[in-house]
Amino acid sequence: MRISFYYNSEFGKKVIGNIVNSSTFCTSCGDLCDHCRELKISHADSIVDLYEFPDDLPEFIDDPFDHIPKNVGECDLLIAMDLHPDIFSVLPEIAANAKAKAVIAPVEVPKLAPAGLVQQVKEKLESAGIDCEFPKPFCSLTKTGKALIDEFVDMGFGRPLLKIEIDPDRRIFSHVQVLRDAPCGSTWYVAKKLRWTDIDDYKEIVSGAHHAYPCTASMDKDTQLKDTILHEAGYIIRGSVEEASGFKKE
Repeated sequence: MRISFYYNSEFGKKVIGNIVNSSTFCTSCGDLCDHCRELKISHADSIVDLYEFPDDLPEFIDDPFDHIPKNVGECDLLIAMDLHPDIFSVLPEIAANAKAKAVIAPVEVPKLAPAGLVQQVKEKLESAGIDCEFPKPFCSLTKTGKALIDEFVDMGFGRPLLKIEIDPDRRIFSHVQVLRDAPCGSTWYVAKKLRWTDIDDYKEIVSGAHHAYPCTASMDKDTQLKDTILHEAGYIIRGSVEEASGFKKE
């Protein structure tokens, strides 16, 4: 699958870095790094086009196409992250120019992708026969029945999925394996912090690791979630840990 990325944020850089999985990508553990990600597959060969929009775009853009590259690379899946709203509004045209068959445009910052605008873009993409998903946040993405989007999830990115083993005598997490990673890569860090810790402390450990990675989702309240997107991401990883551990959700 050929994947193109259009982005303007540290979050976009994290997602791309996680998919490439370079040796310098994750520095969260500092000198205590044990190179846990060395066995993680790199999907660098799937990336065919990268475009980072500048940070100094005007507040209002009269003609979005003035700021879009003229030679758009062809792809199967286009992933758009934290785009300026006026550029986000022409995402269907960008996707069509790239001959994309599917689009994933995660919502991590509410003001960049208000619900009404997302619905307009969604309708335009679908009317053009382009599959699309707008996960809020990106780590909420699950299989949808849309072939290319499901293929991306099968590559190991989306809602975190873990395999966890517990030592019942010592009441500790004896094994934590990442089966599917949050697109930003935070699941590996949370997994490392959980290993060999007391199961009674899992909420604090998961929350602390998720914030320390750090999660770059917005702390602005989202009208649909009625909470911040960062908090929603925190609930998602905690829920994944509870599911894998057999804990009852509260």
